Amino acid sequence: MSSRLTPRRRLGAGGLALGLALGVTAVGTTGTGTASAAEKKSDRSVALGPSADQLSRQLQRATKPQGVREHLLRLQAISDANGGNRSTGTPGYQASKDYVVDRLRDAGYRPQVQPFTVDVFRENAPSELEQVLPDPTTYVGDEDFAVMEYAGSGDVTAEVVVVDTDLSPSATSTSGCEDADFAGFPAGSIALMQRGTCGFVDKVTNAGEAGAAAAIIFNRGTEGEDGVLNGTLGGPGDYIPAVGASYATGLDLADDGTVARVAVDAVSESARTWNVVAETPYGNGGNVVMAGAHLDSVAEGAGINDNGSGSAGLLELAEAAAERGYFRNTVRFAWWGAEEQGLFGSDHYVSDLKADNPGALADIRMYLNFDMIGSPNFARFVYDGDGSTGGPEGPAGSAAIEKTFRKHFRGKDLASAPTEFNGRSDYGPFIAEGIPAGGLFSGAEGVKTDEEAALFGGTAGEAYDACYHQACDDISNVNMRAINQFTNAMADATARYGTSTKALNADYERTSRPFTPRSDAARR
Repeated sequence: MSSRLTPRRRLGAGGLALGLALGVTAVGTTGTGTASAAEKKSDRSVALGPSADQLSRQLQRATKPQGVREHLLRLQAISDANGGNRSTGTPGYQASKDYVVDRLRDAGYRPQVQPFTVDVFRENAPSELEQVLPDPTTYVGDEDFAVMEYAGSGDVTAEVVVVDTDLSPSATSTSGCEDADFAGFPAGSIALMQRGTCGFVDKVTNAGEAGAAAAIIFNRGTEGEDGVLNGTLGGPGDYIPAVGASYATGLDLADDGTVARVAVDAVSESARTWNVVAETPYGNGGNVVMAGAHLDSVAEGAGINDNGSGSAGLLELAEAAAERGYFRNTVRFAWWGAEEQGLFGSDHYVSDLKADNPGALADIRMYLNFDMIGSPNFARFVYDGDGSTGGPEGPAGSAAIEKTFRKHFRGKDLASAPTEFNGRSDYGPFIAEGIPAGGLFSGAEGVKTDEEAALFGGTAGEAYDACYHQACDDISNVNMRAINQFTNAMADATARYGTSTKALNADYERTSRPFTPRSDAARR
């Protein structure tokens, strides 16, 4: 779809002062350094600007759902023209990056492109899973099973051997987690294991070392974890062919004497990819409010909800800020690459600053994350900064961010609920450095409960996004009502923290913590 006929009004005459300190000084070129004080407008230049309430209203009005949809249509067109996806290492991702860069330039920003290299997994042909005996059955990809990311290649027909599980629904199965589970395992067989306790990579590695020719890991069978299992082995390795399966498929293959066929044709390779970062010219460059969304899709589809929705919403917000954003603090927008491989784009950005410019990392006062904001059967989830859900609390200041989002929704007479920081999105590297974090999420493969349906509408017992990580995550897979509600909340928080971060100050102390990158694909 073509760009707007009426372009966004450009930012001030000289464009944006950069000050990003991310190792690049212009699109496609490398360098170092930050903006000088002369390059930055002083706080006094915006001291007479609108209040936080006024700026919030202005940004919400300027961040339009039809603008978000225009961006989504363009991302769909890019996917259609490039093999049906926008995944890392593909022309589809490069075209997505170029589109974001062009729109930012048109709005008056000077976008920065940060290159890095990652390992990627790519199927040469769709993987296959069949029951050969006693009941010949061809299982359906993405419905009954899915290839494990980074699985080895091979075409194996062999007897299926159940590994240390009684097949009952279980959240604590240790199937395949110990060498002893494979005592007496017949070499050349297919190992059938249940999800639980240890990582998929441990199960597959143990199976391979025991002589298995292929591995099938089926889901737990508990509420919300009985459908097809989309998993990753975490990175390249010398692995046997492996697939994840639904609980029902696992049971179907578990009878004694069952013979199955597992076929995987895939490669792992090194790929060059990019982050895109742009910031506002006004405000305090030593007090940066950062907002990000990952731009890449999985290889299975266009990724229009995951995470075209967050990327498009952030781009519309950045364009609106170019017109309306008189921020007292620098606001920095980021579109991350290689999130689906394990948060590698955001981790590269943070690690690069930590190694080469720790002062610039210290300038980042907070981070807002927007990953999937248009799920068809959506919930209004706010990241749980205070740990009230029983998960880990965010760094000091994160609770205030959570309160800001929830207050916004209350003001619109909209219910919201906390969701834990589970390490599955790009807030992870920032939290690891003690940076307060928060954000929004409309739900992925999880199943909406009766209580959530009463709060948010929609259908209980169905996934928030039934097309999560599948080919059907296309332009028809976004809920524009959710997009409108979430982008309003994004604009509100950006306006308020772009004006002042004082709400974060109580008991603020930056403390780093261990961080292990995770992809959106489950690891265990």
